[in-house]
Amino acid sequence: MTTSSWKPAVLADLRECLELLTADGTVPGGVIAHGTFDGKPGFLTAGIIAPECSGARPGPNTLYDAASLTKVLATWLLIFFGCIDIDRPVYTFLPSVPAESPGGQVTVRQVLAHTTGLRADTRLDQYRGRSEDLAQLICGEPLIGEPGANHRYINRGFILAGLLLAQDAGYRLEDLATQAWAALEMTSTTYGPISRSNQVAPTEQRLAGAPRLWGIPHDDNAALLGGVAGHAGVFTTAADLATYAGTLLTCHRDGARLGRWLAQSMVPQVAIEPGLDRGLAWILADDGRIAYHHGFTGTSLYLAPHTGRYLAICTNAVYHHQNNRTRLAPLRALALKAITAEP
Repeated sequence: MTTSSWKPAVLADLRECLELLTADGTVPGGVIAHGTFDGKPGFLTAGIIAPECSGARPGPNTLYDAASLTKVLATWLLIFFGCIDIDRPVYTFLPSVPAESPGGQVTVRQVLAHTTGLRADTRLDQYRGRSEDLAQLICGEPLIGEPGANHRYINRGFILAGLLLAQDAGYRLEDLATQAWAALEMTSTTYGPISRSNQVAPTEQRLAGAPRLWGIPHDDNAALLGGVAGHAGVFTTAADLATYAGTLLTCHRDGARLGRWLAQSMVPQVAIEPGLDRGLAWILADDGRIAYHHGFTGTSLYLAPHTGRYLAICTNAVYHHQNNRTRLAPLRALALKAITAEP
């Protein structure tokens, strides 16, 4: 690994892009963490957290709804800590799931690679009033594809992973995650719900005149599960994302177990589109040298183990718009270009 610091011009471009997105109303504001595994993180900020937060500016310790970053902050990490055999079918972890059920033979590897063939829409609300166990209900649905064959981003697999992690360990998912984050010195990362404050970024207003979602997950299905799920529900800060990224990259450099798990996870499992593959949870770019993941609310985390660099983006883009994937595309594209480019 060759450690390379960030060029000032690159950071200036990232700051300018974040400021432009703030000025045009794409985001109220946000934080970008940047650094290397062997140095202190730096932070770029713009705008405010939200009007509800008394004009407070975002910073390293502002809590953001991580949304699907939960998949790599919690579930992927806990599969490592739990020493889970990723080639075991999910039914072997979940007593309520019959082996012959449509999703019972799906493996944990297929969950991580989004190749399960499970039903694509999450819609846990459709199970209201049902008496069956949630894992049984999910696995009992007809498959939409052959497991292991094709990539399709599916939250249900990660919800199953959260359930099987708790079942296998005999502890609640949030307790397992809290222990893991404490071990990595991620002192602010937590599952919601959390108390409203001027350092917690609100997200969407679902009903005109009603309060915004604030300290509770934006994801409806995570909310139905009490805010704790394998696919969404985590709140985190730019400072903790920097700590996490630095730890992963250090472990990768040293050949430590967590670093070997990252390296294993950066082996392509299935193609997403030309130039992008899915590893184990992570999206892979630049011929597998870059690993990254996004969260629907406006978060992202990028790792470049070969240079020891990372970037993390924290925004609450759904505050103004639901079509944030398109509106955040310039910042995310610039971040990927920046971390992919040779220093």
